[in-house]
Amino acid sequence: MGGDLFDRFTDWTTQADAILQYSIRELCLDDPVGELGQTAFTQPALFVVNAMTYRARLEDGNPAPSWVAGHSLGEYNALLAAGVVDFATGLRLVQRRGRMMGEVSGGGMAAVIGIDPTRIEQILTQSDAGKRLDVANFNSPEQTVLAGPLADIAEVKTQFEAAGVRAFIPLNVSAPFHSRYMRPLEAEFSTFLATFPLAPPLIPVVANATGRPYEHDALQQTLARQIGSSVRWLDSMRFLLDQGATEFEETGPGSVLTKLIRQIRKSRA
Repeated sequence: MGGDLFDRFTDWTTQADAILQYSIRELCLDDPVGELGQTAFTQPALFVVNAMTYRARLEDGNPAPSWVAGHSLGEYNALLAAGVVDFATGLRLVQRRGRMMGEVSGGGMAAVIGIDPTRIEQILTQSDAGKRLDVANFNSPEQTVLAGPLADIAEVKTQFEAAGVRAFIPLNVSAPFHSRYMRPLEAEFSTFLATFPLAPPLIPVVANATGRPYEHDALQQTLARQIGSSVRWLDSMRFLLDQGATEFEETGPGSVLTKLIRQIRKSRA
């Protein structure tokens, strides 16, 4: 992950190494001690590679986007692209976020495939186990992710199978991210976040927590809320489509978001 970007952007590579106190190139390309899969390391690695990929895109002559959005960790890259944070600030925020989230243990997540998110929320209200779960990611009309205690996730599986889901897939994660169980971290992260200046966006940024653009006077509050709130990706993409957006470009490793926007657009056809 990152390939030749580290050599191309030696200024950011050096800066990242100084902030993180380890070699970001070595982590991404070699991962010698198997740390890349740990949240505390995954998040800074993704931020750096996403940032370099976007910088390369601009330097290669591609136009700046009219809107930006990022899924979960990617929202920090959207804020970087919009000029709300610089590279060093974004990386420091992500480093603290990853460390804090990595310290949470217990609970898990599961992907529910092939059923409308409105129906999913209805099913969750029908049992005590379901009421202890939250929707962590509204990804598309066909893909929703739940988060909460592992026993409750296991218990509601049969309910969703009875409702005709195509798949109910437990995810290999260490904690119930983007749920009520992460909200104790919000106050601590908000205090840390308040020590950094956030500039008004030069490009509108659609927020995970609201599915609407960041408001200039609520940058810190909205970003801090993201940790314990649902990622409203479905709402975010529907909002952009309603604004007349016709071209979507995924910047960074992989094509997960490209597949999601195809599902979302298909559902509106």
